[in-house]
Amino acid sequence: MKFAFRVPTLLLFVCAILAGCGGGGGSSSNESGTGSTPSSGTPSSGTSGAPSNTALDTSVPQSNVPNVQPVAVGVSPGMTRNMLTTSVTVCMAGTGTCATIDDIQVDTGSNGLRILASALPSNLALPSVTSGGGVSGECAVFGSGYAWGSVRTADVRMAGQLASSIPVQVIADPALPAAPSDCANSGPAMLTVASLHSNGILGVGLFPVDCGTGCANSALPRWYYSCTASSCTASTQPIAHQLTNPVSSFALDNNGVVIDLPAVADTGAASVSGSLIFGIGTQANNTLAGTRVLRASSSTGYVKTASGGQTYTVSYLDSGSNGLFFHSSQFPVCGFWYCPSSTQTSNATITGTDGASSSVSFDVGNSGTLFASSNNAFDNLAGNASQGFGWGLPFFYGKRIFTAIAARNTSAGQGPFFAF
Repeated sequence: MKFAFRVPTLLLFVCAILAGCGGGGGSSSNESGTGSTPSSGTPSSGTSGAPSNTALDTSVPQSNVPNVQPVAVGVSPGMTRNMLTTSVTVCMAGTGTCATIDDIQVDTGSNGLRILASALPSNLALPSVTSGGGVSGECAVFGSGYAWGSVRTADVRMAGQLASSIPVQVIADPALPAAPSDCANSGPAMLTVASLHSNGILGVGLFPVDCGTGCANSALPRWYYSCTASSCTASTQPIAHQLTNPVSSFALDNNGVVIDLPAVADTGAASVSGSLIFGIGTQANNTLAGTRVLRASSSTGYVKTASGGQTYTVSYLDSGSNGLFFHSSQFPVCGFWYCPSSTQTSNATITGTDGASSSVSFDVGNSGTLFASSNNAFDNLAGNASQGFGWGLPFFYGKRIFTAIAARNTSAGQGPFFAF
């Protein structure tokens, strides 16, 4: 995920160069829109060694379990624009001791639930996950900085669905030492509401876990650590102990998500309400009928975008990014954001790994005018990026966008793919 002001709201793991390891995409910005340039998003792979999609398997268990989680864009912590949030209920595993945490960002560019320690009540003592003889810690690197915290086990409940006893990250957990130097040198620290711009991140992306076989086989820098009371050392992390996409652990409706948001005017909207729908082709409200399926890389989660005479091989759909992020000389830049004198319409083609493509149009508005308004939801907010093309939250308005989890069956075959 990325923020455009300090950069993201979305987790951007920087492990794309390592086989079997991925990264979240995303970003967000505050009302002023000033800040550092986000790096390109890499949806975290977490392939878990799953086979590639070699045959079309369309058998999908049907469900009648409640599967609609309310989501909204409004006034968020830090006045970050285009911040899609929801509320998540976290429980001590197997008990009725629970807390519902508001202002959790919804991020299709990462995988796993991350919550600030300060947002959890003191009576919710989540048990630690151990690693290498010590307590497990994780460094989550985003385009805007890093989140350091412990790995703990919890039940996660949303819309009548239960992800039972899954690993989650508790950001800025006081039980852990300070972040190791390789993590702390990854950018600004995102360890508070003021710097994270939310109480946490709900990663519901393309993969069941956040790193996968790369972290299971090797002690990778800026991923998982084994911690004593005074220090932390990079360590391997079994897949079963890695942060888990909660949707992948549901009993049913566990093959992906749909984000359904209404359209907004060119001038924006003060607030927007929509739905995070669990499952793809599992109930009447999440069928793929009428959509174009764009398959993503099974190792990185990338698709390809062509626009303005450029081809961006690093491209992704990311609800955790608060703008459209790409490099172009077509539009003037004001600080970090594009600022044409009037709203400009551009065209693009998004292409999946199997060659299927979808032609789309998108608008680029004047960021200064947008930020000067009192609105919080914009479908034409765009910023400059050093590489890649990130289809952030502005692209989600007025659409139903599907994110299918790798190696899970849908009526269109196995994920990972996007559809809209």
